[in-house]
Amino acid sequence: MSRKGLKVLVESLTRSAKHFNKSEVECLVKLFDTMVAKASSDYAGAGFDRTVFRDILHSAFGMTDDVVMDRVFSIFDGDNNGYITVTEWVEGLAVLLRGTLEEKMKLGFFKSPEEGQKYNPDLMSPSPVFSYKTINSDHDHDGKLSFTDFEKSVRDENLLLEAFGPCFPDIKSRILFEQKILRETAKQ
Repeated sequence: MSRKGLKVLVESLTRSAKHFNKSEVECLVKLFDTMVAKASSDYAGAGFDRTVFRDILHSAFGMTDDVVMDRVFSIFDGDNNGYITVTEWVEGLAVLLRGTLEEKMKLGFFKSPEEGQKYNPDLMSPSPVFSYKTINSDHDHDGKLSFTDFEKSVRDENLLLEAFGPCFPDIKSRILFEQKILRETAKQ
């Protein structure tokens, strides 16, 4: 990509990914380009696939749960085309690393295609703890967890955001990623 093209892309992404400044966006674009160059998939020209993304989540944030990593991939892959573009990468990381509670709730509430806007608690997790929390979060008592139910529960108890799906890296991993990628890459 030409310098001018990179500058235009960085400026555009800085506006859309509000939690990063220009130099941080540029670092994330450079990391993205590095990861795409290493990828040997059908999407290598446009982005990286689920396998590369899972490797990144594992190495950068210590995520090991395949279901969680697939969920995070699905959340990042906004257009559902099977690969992560540079825009999806930067905007997704903005929320994953520095998002507000509202942004994280929207990111963390994964809509089931079969159920439209609601989750069927029985389909979500075999965990009795999860089922108990889900049942107590069904504020409209329709047997399903809607975003409104989810939002009210998370606002009442922020820790439930993680209980409904640990798709956010812990604080230590986020700090290490930011120090390594956003600070060191900017110095190069």
